[in-house]
Amino acid sequence: MRYLILSDIHSNLEAVEKCLELAKGKFDRAICLGDLVGYGPDPKAVIDRVREVTNVIVRGNHDKACCGITDAEDFNIWARLATHWTRNELRPEHLAFLRGLPQGPVTLDGLVFVHGSAADEDDYILGVAGAVPALKAQTTPSVYFGHTHIQGGFMVNPEGKFQSIDCKSTGDGLTKTLPLEEKGHYLINPGSVGQPRDRNWRAAFAILDAEKHQVEYYRTAYDLPTTQEKMRKANLPDPLVRRLEVGR
Repeated sequence: MRYLILSDIHSNLEAVEKCLELAKGKFDRAICLGDLVGYGPDPKAVIDRVREVTNVIVRGNHDKACCGITDAEDFNIWARLATHWTRNELRPEHLAFLRGLPQGPVTLDGLVFVHGSAADEDDYILGVAGAVPALKAQTTPSVYFGHTHIQGGFMVNPEGKFQSIDCKSTGDGLTKTLPLEEKGHYLINPGSVGQPRDRNWRAAFAILDAEKHQVEYYRTAYDLPTTQEKMRKANLPDPLVRRLEVGR
């Protein structure tokens, strides 16, 4: 079984369509680790498209804020403005869908999926301080997480050594294959589809090959100017428009 893993799409229709185009024929099931909406210009279309293709969707913090579960007061000013714009754009059926998304951890076929971490859906696992406790607490060899918008993750190898999973690449297509060793423990982040923050503007995703015991990391260019023009026409904050092109 091969699993397409998407995360942090953030209303970026051009990015998610390009990821699905690249992944076509390469997966059997699809999972989204949250944050379908927020920041970008196409919240309705992204929700509809992701619902079509995924088997599991875990809620993210922007999903919660945009449907009113939370108030977005902990967001920065640009994120708050985008959240209020998104709330006004969404139809009642989209709001209801977001409110019904499950909080992680969510399990499918024995695999564990979260937005932030298994302990707290709003945690940012950014380095050793967050990753080591999460890895020690895991009851399965691998947990798949998002929220940071940084492709890669963390691992403890079979010898017990902690390592970051480095996915730095400026290319398109398959950029890294990570073997999942039998006695290792892994925190796998597919990266952000719609707003990467690892200084690479290309949309990111991953595919887990359960039979080969490996994770494939992908990047792909997409029609960024179209996304940015949509954002400008919607009067979304200019810093959100410009950050897309620098991957920050």
